[in-house]
Amino acid sequence: MTGKERRQQLLDVARALFAEKGFDGTSIEEIAHRANVSKPVVYEHFGGKEGIYAVVVDREMHSLMDGMTDALSEDAHPRLLLERAAGALLNYVEGSTDGFRILVRDSPVASATGTFSSLLNDIASQVEHILGIQFSKTGYEPKLAALYAQALVGMVALTGQWWLEVRKPKKNEVAAHLVNLAWNGLSNLEGKPTLRER
Repeated sequence: MTGKERRQQLLDVARALFAEKGFDGTSIEEIAHRANVSKPVVYEHFGGKEGIYAVVVDREMHSLMDGMTDALSEDAHPRLLLERAAGALLNYVEGSTDGFRILVRDSPVASATGTFSSLLNDIASQVEHILGIQFSKTGYEPKLAALYAQALVGMVALTGQWWLEVRKPKKNEVAAHLVNLAWNGLSNLEGKPTLRER
């Protein structure tokens, strides 16, 4: 096996273990055992458990972010962008279940730029830009776009976490319900909402 092939093998084994057992439940010994190599081989390629975990998380974050960026990159009607974004997240959950499990777990080694929370903030920034344009066109306060972007992204992300475990209803039905709630709620926004009870 070439060095590049060995590195990929170790990443694949570690990814499966981190998804199954989490960071704390996974050891270098187990990664080495499942890959049929000695522990020094793992250390040689990644320096330790934190190093291999960081590479796995980085790859997963890029994969999810690329899908979300593609979904939001074209000019389209805001409802269509919402459909694409919900679909992109659910496609990632379905196609990269282990990766999503890794991203949503808390980890003691995740840096401020390497957490699922910071990834969601990056996505929310893209959504904020789109909402800000729409709010300006429709007379809503553009500075509130950040609040609505966080709410939308959070709703979709938490639903994705729930759907990861239950897988019912079907993906497209879940996306349709997310869009229904978000779109029909957004299309009836009050200009200056107030609480009915204080």
